[in-house]
Amino acid sequence: MPNPLPVANRGWTVLKVLQWAAAFLKERGIDSPRSTAELLLAHALASERVQLYVHHDQPLEQAELSVFKQLLLRRLHGEPAAYILGRKGFWTLELKVTPDVLIPRPETECLVEAALAFLKKLPAGRSRVLDLGTGSGAIVLALAAEAPEHCYFACDLSPEAAAIARLNAGEAGVSGRVGFWAASWFSALKPGRALFDLIVSNPPYVASAAIDRLAPEIALHEPRLALDGDADGLRSYRAIVGEAHRYLAPGGRLLLEIGSDQRPAVQQLAEQCGTYDGFSCSRDYSGHDRVVSLLKKDVATR
Repeated sequence: MPNPLPVANRGWTVLKVLQWAAAFLKERGIDSPRSTAELLLAHALASERVQLYVHHDQPLEQAELSVFKQLLLRRLHGEPAAYILGRKGFWTLELKVTPDVLIPRPETECLVEAALAFLKKLPAGRSRVLDLGTGSGAIVLALAAEAPEHCYFACDLSPEAAAIARLNAGEAGVSGRVGFWAASWFSALKPGRALFDLIVSNPPYVASAAIDRLAPEIALHEPRLALDGDADGLRSYRAIVGEAHRYLAPGGRLLLEIGSDQRPAVQQLAEQCGTYDGFSCSRDYSGHDRVVSLLKKDVATR
């Protein structure tokens, strides 16, 4: 077993504390114990992660060790590291995250890639992009940073989440390119007016009964509002697929992140709606179905 919690004045250098903490976390089944230890120690020291190795032989003061111990215990009790740190990297951005927003996942970057590929095909000019259920703003802010020539809009049912996204836009230097509001899906918009060339969304898609079977750091700490897709996980897709064509410009596209087993169900919803062409689904970095693409049919908006 790892040694007891370290105390100051006993040769506890940065490197020795890191080695102890990594073993401490590994023994208790915490994912990525070494990188977690590095992130938490850098946070405790108000330092950059790389500085831990530049100053690896620096001894820690009692106050520094005390702060680090508290961070370790929070992680040990299941609190996600991103919430402890208050930050999460996504795409090229460093985003503020709190328990009011879902922690951005690497697989969601596949949705950003698909959106950027579509935007590159559009004629020159300022196209309009809408992000539904924006959360921390990860998707829309990544797009605004990469393709600044377009106009971006984003909404979330949670006013607290919308506020976090707005703050992240300021930190990313794109606040002048993105408009935010708090509302449920399309409820703040009028069909047929101010149409969008692209609508993107990573909506809640976990079946209600499955949430409590997720890892404790997800089930107990991340916002249920951002996870719960109702009994079958499809409530959000019914709402979005059923209405998005009313808000898409001719030739507009809808891009949706889905759960790895939801492709057939979402395809069926699109076919039943009858207002989309060209259904396709791309896979994430792990080979799972992840991003559905739907093109609005060249028919009158209903």
